Amino acid sequence: MEPMIEFKDFSFKYRAQKEPTLRDINLTIMPGEKVLIVGPSGSGKSTLAHCVNGLVPFSYAGEMTGTLRVGGKNPADLGLFGLSKIVGTVLQDTDGQFIGLTVAEDIAFALENDNVPQEEMIPKVDEVAELVDVKKLLGNAPRELSGGQKQRVSMAGVMVDDVDILLFDEPLANLDPATGKRAIDLIDQIQKKKKTTILIIEHRLEDALYRDVDRIVVVGEGRIVADTTPDELLVTDVLEKQGIREPLYITAIKHAGCRIQAQDKPMHMETMDLESYRDKVRAWFDKTEGKEKRPDSASALKVEDLYFSYVEGKPILQHIHFDIKKGEMVSIVGKNGAGKSTLSNLICGFYKPTRGTICLNGRDMAPLSIKERGEKIGLVMQSPNQMISKPMIFDEVALGLAVRGTSEDEIKERVHQTLKTCGLYPFRNWPVSALSFGQKKRVSIASILVMNPEVMILDEPTAGQDYRHYTEIMDFLKEINETLGITIIMITHDMHLMLEYTDRAIVIADGHLIADDTPAKVLTNEVIADKAYLKKTSLYDLAVGCGIGNPSEFVERFIAYEREQKKAGKPDKREEEEMRADG
Repeated sequence: MEPMIEFKDFSFKYRAQKEPTLRDINLTIMPGEKVLIVGPSGSGKSTLAHCVNGLVPFSYAGEMTGTLRVGGKNPADLGLFGLSKIVGTVLQDTDGQFIGLTVAEDIAFALENDNVPQEEMIPKVDEVAELVDVKKLLGNAPRELSGGQKQRVSMAGVMVDDVDILLFDEPLANLDPATGKRAIDLIDQIQKKKKTTILIIEHRLEDALYRDVDRIVVVGEGRIVADTTPDELLVTDVLEKQGIREPLYITAIKHAGCRIQAQDKPMHMETMDLESYRDKVRAWFDKTEGKEKRPDSASALKVEDLYFSYVEGKPILQHIHFDIKKGEMVSIVGKNGAGKSTLSNLICGFYKPTRGTICLNGRDMAPLSIKERGEKIGLVMQSPNQMISKPMIFDEVALGLAVRGTSEDEIKERVHQTLKTCGLYPFRNWPVSALSFGQKKRVSIASILVMNPEVMILDEPTAGQDYRHYTEIMDFLKEINETLGITIIMITHDMHLMLEYTDRAIVIADGHLIADDTPAKVLTNEVIADKAYLKKTSLYDLAVGCGIGNPSEFVERFIAYEREQKKAGKPDKREEEEMRADG
C-alpha cells in the first residue's frame, strides 16, 4: 500500500529566517491512519502541517530540500488547488473559514467551485450535514453559531469534497471541555465511517486522547523527537523534556513513585490496568496533606440577585449571586454561550443589569461610570491584539495613566515599577511587535496593573498557549495575587487551570449559577460537570480505580502537592528574561 503522506530527509527554511524551521524530517503516514502531532510553540509542528496542505510553499515561501509526497504526488506539481482536493484543513479560528451567508451555502462552496449541478449538490450537503450533526442549522448564518457548531460546519465544508486527508489545527483551543470531547468523538466517527487519514495538531494531549489515535508524533526544535504509539510514549520522559503536559493521572501515578509500564495500556484512564499501582497510590494519598484553608477576609466583589437580558423576556442571566473575598483567585466556568463574558461586562459597567446589584467593597457600583469602575476593576481580554493600541511597550503601559492626566514623572516611575513586576523591564524601549504572544499577554496585563486595580478579570488567560507559556503566565498571575493582594477572577475553559491555580469555581449553565465550590468538588461531581459542559478530571477516575473513598480529597491533595513541588524547584523567570533581553 502506498503511503498517504511521506517526508524523506525533508528540511524547510522560511525565506526571512537564518535557520531551518524543519530539519531532516522522515515521516510516513499510511491511508486511514489517525496521527496526533504535538510539540511546544515554535517547534515546527504547524510548519509541518502547512507543508501537507500546501500553505508552504504556496503562501509562505522558503527553501525545501529532500522529498515530500501527498497522496503519492509531489505538492509542487499539484498546486494549492490540486492539493485542496486531497487535503481538507479545519483551522483553529473557524471564523476565518466562512464564506457563505448561510450554513448550507458555506458547506456547498467547494461543490459550487467544481460546477456540481444543484440536484447532486443538495443531497451531498444534506449527507455531510447529517454526519456532523448540523442539519438543523442549514438555514442559520455562521456568525450566529457557537464555537462547537462553527467547528462542525467547518468540518462539513472540507468533507463535502471527499478529501483523503483531514487536518485539524488545534481543534480544542476555543471549545468548552464537553464540546471538545464531542469534537474528538466526531473526528473519530468520521475516520471510522470514511476511512479518512486524520492529522490532529493539539497542545492539550490528554483531551486529544479522549479517543484512540494510532500514533503520536512529537516535534521539538524542528526535528521529530518521537514517533510511536501513545502507550509507548506515555512511559517515557519525552513529553516532560519537550515541555508538553502529560495526562494528570499519569503525573499522579508518578508522584506515588511508580514506573508506568506500556503493557498496562496507559493511553486511557478508563481502560488502564491499575493493579500494580493501587497500593502505592493509596500510600501516597495517606501520607500527603491537603492545602491549608485561607482565613476569611472582607468582601471584594459581591453580586446579588443579578438578572440581565438583551431582549425583554429572554433572560441571559438569572438570579446570579456570589461573594468574592479580597485576595481570592476564582475561576468562572461553564459552556460556550452560558453568559460568562456577559457577567464580566456587567461587572465592568459596559451593560446595566435588568435587576440586582453589584457591590465593590460593600458599596453598590450602579452610580459609578465605566471610567470610575476601570480604576478599581481591570479587564484583560482574551487576545492581547484586542487591547494593545500603541506601537511601543512603554507607551502602551502608560496609556491609562496618560489619559487620566498623571504627571510625566509619576507615569515613568509607575510604568517602570510595573514592567519590573511583569518581568518586562528590559524590554521597556522595545516595540510591541517584537514580542511573543505570551509576552504581549503580559503587556496587556501590565497596562491594567499600572492602574493599581483592586480586582482583575481575565478572559481565557491561557487560550492557545503551550504548557511552558501557560505556566509562565499563570505563575506570574499567582505571584501578583500573593504579593500585591489583587483579587483575580478568571473566565476559563481550561480545567487544569481551574484546578491548579484557583481556590474556588463559580459555575454557570444556561444563565443560572449551579455551583460555587472548590474546583476539586466541582470536577468530581458528575451532575454539575454534565450540566455545565465541564469534564470530570481523570484524577477522580484514578482515585476511584485505586479504591480511595474520597476522590475530591485525593484531587485536593494532588493539587497541593503540585504547588509545593513547583515552589521548591522554581527558577527565577525574571532573571532569565533579563538575561535574554540584555543578550
